[in-house]
Amino acid sequence: MKFEPGMNGEARNNSNKNTNADAGNNGELLAVQDLDVSFELQRGAARALRGIDLSVRSGEIHGLVGESGSGKTVTSTCIMGLLPTPPARINGGRILCRGTDLLALPEAERRKTRGREIAMVFQEPAKYLNPSLKIGEQITEMLCLHLGMERSEAIERAVELFELVGLPGSKRFLSGYPHELSGGMKQRMMIAMAICCDPSILIADEPTTALDVTLQLQILKLILQLRDRFSMGVLFISHDLAVVHEISDRVSVIYAGKIVESAVRERLFNEPLHPYTRLLLLSIPDAGKRGRRLEVIPGRVPDAEHIPEGCAFHPRCPLAEKICSREIPPTVEHSEGHTAACHMIGKKWIDS
Repeated sequence: MKFEPGMNGEARNNSNKNTNADAGNNGELLAVQDLDVSFELQRGAARALRGIDLSVRSGEIHGLVGESGSGKTVTSTCIMGLLPTPPARINGGRILCRGTDLLALPEAERRKTRGREIAMVFQEPAKYLNPSLKIGEQITEMLCLHLGMERSEAIERAVELFELVGLPGSKRFLSGYPHELSGGMKQRMMIAMAICCDPSILIADEPTTALDVTLQLQILKLILQLRDRFSMGVLFISHDLAVVHEISDRVSVIYAGKIVESAVRERLFNEPLHPYTRLLLLSIPDAGKRGRRLEVIPGRVPDAEHIPEGCAFHPRCPLAEKICSREIPPTVEHSEGHTAACHMIGKKWIDS
C-alpha cells in the first residue's frame, strides 16, 4: 500500500485500478441516471435537479458547465452524499459507482466510498480545512481511516503527496495550520487530501475560481498531470467555458437542473446545437476577433421554485416558439455522443 510517486500510476492498489473490466460499460466509473432532487421549503418544493444524466469514464475529464444557480454544485454534493436531508430530498434516479448504486447503500457503506472511491476538491478550500487542526492531522486521519495505515506510514505518505502536488519543503506543512497558507497552497493541500486514498473519481468543483490567472493555470496543469498519472475519472465543474475548453475531454451544459447539451469537447465548441450553449460561447471574449460585440443572455437562470413550463430556457431564448413554452423537449442524440434537448435544433440563428 506504499505510495510510489515515480511509478506513473502503477502504485494504485490492484483492488482499485481503473480498468474497463470493473468500471462498467465503456469504462464508466461514474454514471448519474435521471437524478431528481428537490428542497422542501415552507412555501413549497424547489426542484434543484430535474433528471440529470451524465457519466465519467476512466482517464477522462468531463466538464460540467453552466451559470450560477444551474445545479452544478447540487449535482456534485449529491454524488458525494453530502446533501443535508432534510431539507434536500432525492426523488428518484441512480448514482452508479463502478456499477453500484450509491443511493441504495446504507450511510455506513456510503461513508466508506466517500474519499476512498470518490473524492472532491471544493471551490473555497479555506471553508473545508479545519482551522483548529494541524494540516498533518487532517490528512493522516483520512489515511488511517480509509487505508488502515499506521500513523508513521501515514505521515510518510502525506509528505510524498505534498511533494506530488507541488508544495516544496513538505515536512514543514505537517505542523502548520491552514491560515498559514496562501490561497494557491490551500488548494494544492485540498487536492493532496482528495487524492490521498487513490480515488477512482475526482470531483473538482470550480477549483480555480478564487485564484489569479497564474495559479489557475498551475492548478489546471496539476489536475491534468494527476489524471494522466492515476487514470482517474474527473468531473470538472465550472462556469468558465474557456477553462472547460482547456481541460475537458467531454462537456455537458446544465441549465435549471437539467443537462441541455452534451458532446465531446471539440464538437460542442465547434458545432453547438442548443441556443443556450451557443449564447454561452458567444459571450466568451476572443482576442482574435477584436471589435466583435459580446452577446448577453437576457434575464437570469430561474430559481428552483419557479421553473417555467415547457423548456426552462424559453423565456430567454431568441429562437423560442409556442411549443417551447408548452412541452419539455426530449433529449435526442443528433450524432454519435452528441445529445441536446431543444425543439429548435436546426433552426437558423437570428444573426446568421
